[in-house]
Amino acid sequence: MIKSIKKLLKTDLIKTSFFTSIATFVRIIAAFALNKIVAIYVGPVGVAIMGQFNNFFGIITTIAAGGVNNGVIKYIAENRESETNTRKVISTAVILTIICSLLTGIVILIFADYFSNLIFKSSEYKFVLIIISFSLLFASLNSLLMSILNGHKEVKKYTYANIITSLFILVFSVLLVIKYNLSGVLIALVLAQSLIFFITLGFVLKCNWFKINYFFNYFDKKVLRNLSKFSIMTMVSSFTAPVALLVIRNHLGNSLSWNDAGYWQGVWTISEVYLMFITSSLGVYYLPRLAEINNNRELRKEIFSTSKIVLPIVAIIALLIFLLKEPLMYILFTEKFKPMLPLFKYQLLGDVIKIACWLISYQMAAKAMIKLWIFSEVFFSIIFITLSIFLIDAIGIQGATIAFCINYSLYFIFLLFVFRKLLFYSSSK
Repeated sequence: MIKSIKKLLKTDLIKTSFFTSIATFVRIIAAFALNKIVAIYVGPVGVAIMGQFNNFFGIITTIAAGGVNNGVIKYIAENRESETNTRKVISTAVILTIICSLLTGIVILIFADYFSNLIFKSSEYKFVLIIISFSLLFASLNSLLMSILNGHKEVKKYTYANIITSLFILVFSVLLVIKYNLSGVLIALVLAQSLIFFITLGFVLKCNWFKINYFFNYFDKKVLRNLSKFSIMTMVSSFTAPVALLVIRNHLGNSLSWNDAGYWQGVWTISEVYLMFITSSLGVYYLPRLAEINNNRELRKEIFSTSKIVLPIVAIIALLIFLLKEPLMYILFTEKFKPMLPLFKYQLLGDVIKIACWLISYQMAAKAMIKLWIFSEVFFSIIFITLSIFLIDAIGIQGATIAFCINYSLYFIFLLFVFRKLLFYSSSK
């Protein structure tokens, strides 16, 4: 038993997870602390609006980054031994990100009033969108630099940058929410992502491989074609998941109440944040690792060995959250959020199934399986929205969490069928 534990601790997964788990822990504490502040100062409606904003901002930043970050991780991981190829990937990605960010910023600036009414049902937050339009370039470049660090397996620097980002956002947000309530949080979330770029840049400048001509020397058409595969996949993913949440939250607000939308958002936030511990640790290890593997037998072995570590951890955490849901509600939110307690059961079960799906489906991103990725993302997002609207209208707010659980159960069955040869039949190819 002791030998098995020692062997496990020597794996790249555990080594990587050791560093990233520290950053993720800080990020989780910061996220929960921010959520608590918003819950106290603004209440359930504020939590729902912040959820709307986070989804919208996620879509915008992905578009502004050209959707190439996962591709940058993959191709840098594959070409770390070739300085020329690495330079082409980084330089092409930087130029593309600058172009996309500037164009996206202009669009947001012109249509700020429209987007404010579309997302928040009010023009009150138009000024936040104007701030986004001017700061988007730095937020996008920060995201790209983080992907470059990830691709180079600069785990320590990646970890430090994440920790500083989390703490900076928390402190900035707390100061502004106390003074300006919800508007202050939205401003902080926007500006923090931009200002932290200069700190991340400092970490990149200290890397042994860094050379200034890496960033502006090439715009390679072949690299652009390769990155565009990931761009398409990332764009689809960045639209489908956040748009699904925007639609469901909006339906909850309109058909029930915005307080109900806030209760659902509260449960969703808990799921999102604790799963961040798993996905962040694996994201640094798993995508580069799958990208390196060209042998089906080794790929199958990697998926199963990672699943044996990850799934039991997720299941145990989900069970603990379920058992401690009431004290957690008081710690993370306020007495006003008590109606969220019945929502945990199906949400947490869906979380475990979601991670099982993630472990299998991530090879679509690693291997650039574009058509399959697009189909699955769009199809199951539509299923999620449809099930949610039907079940919310039929049984109320609980319908949203049941729809989430059913949707990922169907997705898991789909993945088992699609990858049945890889998962269930050993092959040396």
